[in-house]
Amino acid sequence: MSTTEMAMPTSPSAVPPVLRNSESNPSVAPSEIAVGVVIGRSSEYFDFFVYGIASVLVFPAAFFPYLSPLEGQLMSFALVALAFCVRPIGTLAGMEIQRRWGRGAKLTVALMMLGTSTVGIGILPVHTEATPWAGLLLALLRIGQGLALGGSWDGLPSLLALNAPRHKRGWYAMLGQLGAPLGLLVAAGLYAYLWFTISPEEFITWGWRYPFFAAFAINVVALFARLRLVVTHEYDRELQARELEPCKPAELLREQGSNLLLGAFAPLASYALFHLVTFFPLSWILLEGGRPIGPLLVVEVIAALLCAAAMPISGWLSDRYSRLRLLGSLSIAIGVWSLAAPFLLERSIAGQNVFILSGAILLGLSYAQAAGPLTSNFLPRFRYTGAALSTDLAWLFGAAFAPLVVLWLSERFGLVSVTFYLLSGVVVTMLTLLFNRARRRAATSAAGKH
Repeated sequence: MSTTEMAMPTSPSAVPPVLRNSESNPSVAPSEIAVGVVIGRSSEYFDFFVYGIASVLVFPAAFFPYLSPLEGQLMSFALVALAFCVRPIGTLAGMEIQRRWGRGAKLTVALMMLGTSTVGIGILPVHTEATPWAGLLLALLRIGQGLALGGSWDGLPSLLALNAPRHKRGWYAMLGQLGAPLGLLVAAGLYAYLWFTISPEEFITWGWRYPFFAAFAINVVALFARLRLVVTHEYDRELQARELEPCKPAELLREQGSNLLLGAFAPLASYALFHLVTFFPLSWILLEGGRPIGPLLVVEVIAALLCAAAMPISGWLSDRYSRLRLLGSLSIAIGVWSLAAPFLLERSIAGQNVFILSGAILLGLSYAQAAGPLTSNFLPRFRYTGAALSTDLAWLFGAAFAPLVVLWLSERFGLVSVTFYLLSGVVVTMLTLLFNRARRRAATSAAGKH
């Protein structure tokens, strides 16, 4: 049984009439919700990858030239992690704004902060003797991005899962994650275009700034697309009927704290893989191999296409074999793949390409089902806030420090560090899924005795 199936009430008498009616005849079609989800997530991931790629290609030299290339890259990756550290704070602040002024106000504040922080990075002066504080300004704007990403949670992925047909819930769960490869495709494609059309000196001096300006424009379009959904009467009624409203954080921790941790740890293998097939290979190859940047960005574009192509396959498999079973199987596949990772990265350009492309396919299959796989554990009134915070924690525990930690360990102990990091995520995912299954069986058994 899939997690979204288990989220649905089993006793018709226990379901409020408004929820029962919306479940059988939802006022909003799943396909309409899916459009808003894909647009919103794609714009967020575009910002995400614009910053991430620049953190490898530009920021070490532009903002930390007084450090060695390795130290500058480690510092740059530390700022990547900084956004994920403050993201839960942004989520809680956004929930408070929503309680006071509504969902539309929260979304407007969050996306304007995200766009402003992103375009602010694009106009930052680089580090010189006259501007030694450039790195500090970059850190502050990165914090702004993290707070905004946390505050932008709109509940549409949860609404999409609840309104999806029972036999296609894995497919619709995949759509929210499709924004990741689409964002990578546009970001890497834009950087590749700039790299091939201007000189390397021009790219490092001013060319890298254009994707940050484009991100602001895309955020404005995405804001209006999402506001069109969440502030309309039909969506508002549907979100309230599903109890997709903020709850008090203290009450969530007290009554559903264990479910919050389970939701964060269940997809850890996939989140650990995320940065290790996108940002980390770029940094390692450029630091160690001196490989040309342009062709490497083209490989990233192809990887994004493969990742996007793998996601619908994951949705189909999830509906056929169940979401949790697929997530567990793919975690094992990530562990097996991690054994070959050091050999691929060490060998040749072809091996490095195979690492990125095969990793992208595996990421597409696993990440497609990694959004809130245990959200159904939450009681309905805790689901909205619980899903948001469990996602924040999954990013923090699994992905935030991955490129920083693995790059530092790889320089000291070799690329076998990639294997050990991914295997640790696999172990956590498998133990979490096994514990969750045992707990559900115990609850079912106890309910049967009564």
